Amino acid sequence: MWLDEGEKSLWRAAARFTFAPVSGLFGAGTLLHRALYARGALHPRALPMRVVSAGSLVRGCEGATLTAAWIANALHRRGHRVALAARGMGRVRHGRDAVLVVSDGRYVKSRVELAGASAMILAAHSPGIPVLTGWDRFHVGVRASSAFGAEVLVLEDGFQCHPLERDVDVVAIDGQSGFGNRWLLPCGPLREPIRALRSAHAVGVIDGPLHGKDAADLGRFGSEGFPFAAHRRPVSVRPLRGGAGDSPEVLNGAAVGLISGLARPASLRNTVEQLGAQVVTERNFRDHHRYGPRDVRYLYRNAPLWITTEKDAIRINPDWIGRADVRVLSIKLEVEQEGPLLDRLEASLRQPDAEADRAAAAKASAG
Repeated sequence: MWLDEGEKSLWRAAARFTFAPVSGLFGAGTLLHRALYARGALHPRALPMRVVSAGSLVRGCEGATLTAAWIANALHRRGHRVALAARGMGRVRHGRDAVLVVSDGRYVKSRVELAGASAMILAAHSPGIPVLTGWDRFHVGVRASSAFGAEVLVLEDGFQCHPLERDVDVVAIDGQSGFGNRWLLPCGPLREPIRALRSAHAVGVIDGPLHGKDAADLGRFGSEGFPFAAHRRPVSVRPLRGGAGDSPEVLNGAAVGLISGLARPASLRNTVEQLGAQVVTERNFRDHHRYGPRDVRYLYRNAPLWITTEKDAIRINPDWIGRADVRVLSIKLEVEQEGPLLDRLEASLRQPDAEADRAAAAKASAG
């Protein structure tokens, strides 16, 4: 229902009819929230550092996490002192102002039950870069600055983080699913109307290109942002129980089962099939599924080899899989013509007007 605009059925029509008013109210609320900050009715807080957000319009877009990791690593290689702010965990669990250090850049200091899967993936993909999480991104930035001397904070899933002053907004779009059925939550996957792309400084299509209405809307609303293209590339297949990984080429000709809890499980299937594997069975769970022993029991009966994602592997205890051979497919993001994109990001971070505005906002926040 979320991903296919053209698929029609009676129950989908009934669901949309029921929840369409909620989607309308949600869309109006997001527009109002963005407009209040854009027009100065509400004032975002400023950090004593540059802030880059990597986000998406679509709920469940894993590409935003990979984009945040890529930006942080790229800026780190260019000599910037960078920290990553992962999507905040609930205030009930940690407290509204609490900050959790997931990684200090050398060692992982937390676990998935506390930090969340996204934070753990960021830590794995960003050696040498501190990763922190918390409900309030302002407090996360203050800790990153004071504890690690960070000069640039990269926000994972930060495009809707209006209460925090940002210097650069980067939006990732999944080229396979695009904008889904183009409805706002809860009838569709959109967090904001597509016109919000006008606020982005850079817009990237991952595993594209887009087609049809999605391509037209990208051209209409995202034309002011710097365009870039990127691809998810499999880099290794490693045993869930630990040990050295193999090249993804080992999957060529293999019969495999897939186990995942993703917003779009077809993305894993497409990737595995492109590597030459034959998918013989699948176990798909809802996004952010919390695994238990029953979910992975007797896997060996259905396929000789099982493939899962890094996001899922973090939540599966190796002791649960018994005799099954379960391996984790690691993915990294490759950006085409990354030099021009990085040059544009750095130019935006050096804007003197932004620095003056930041100093004034920080003074106002302190007052």
